[in-house]
Amino acid sequence: MRALALWLALAAALLAGGPARAQYPRSGGSSFRGSYGMRPALTNITVTPASLSGYVPDDKYKLRIGDKVSLQILEDRDLPRSLVVTDSGELEIPYIGRVLALDKTSKQLVGELKVKLEKEYYKRATVVLALDEANKLWGRIYVYGQVKTQGPIEVQMHENITAGKAILRAGGFGDFAKKTKVMIIRGGGANGVPKQIIELNMVKILEDGMIEQDVALQPEDSVVVPSRSWSI
Repeated sequence: MRALALWLALAAALLAGGPARAQYPRSGGSSFRGSYGMRPALTNITVTPASLSGYVPDDKYKLRIGDKVSLQILEDRDLPRSLVVTDSGELEIPYIGRVLALDKTSKQLVGELKVKLEKEYYKRATVVLALDEANKLWGRIYVYGQVKTQGPIEVQMHENITAGKAILRAGGFGDFAKKTKVMIIRGGGANGVPKQIIELNMVKILEDGMIEQDVALQPEDSVVVPSRSWSI
């Protein structure tokens, strides 16, 4: 019994002498907790949580509008924040504010955030960014002119939509459609992309079955079906 008591005492001493959990510096007598309203200057933070093990930011998928992500600054010891890429292509990041995320991979964005955070707020910042849910909406195309239903058409991710398919989605041709002169209008907006006009003969594509002449559409493309001209 005495040997057992000595063994238990030794085990307790070893446990008590183990490495202490890292603590954050205190400012003004209170422990720092990350929030939007505080702008702390943290120093001497050397915590590397075990949860970081194996984390590799995605360097393939480029973020799009409507994507939902989780953001965590591990030094804060806060739970991950759920963020959405806004219509302007930005994320609202703690301390920093709005940061452009559109068309950037998680790896790119993590690198940028780390630099910004360490420039003013942290000696070391460990940023974890994960895609929770990709926006299934790929974009919108617009169909105008001699079709049954004019207006925007929403296109889902990985959906292959062509000019011919867009016309069919719009209800098909109107009674006075000039099917041999259908136009795709691409670019020319505020993004600085030069305007491009592609002319298609939909009689060959939709009626004669020459689908290889159809053109795959891109977000924000417009398909215009003109009216036949009449002479008296």
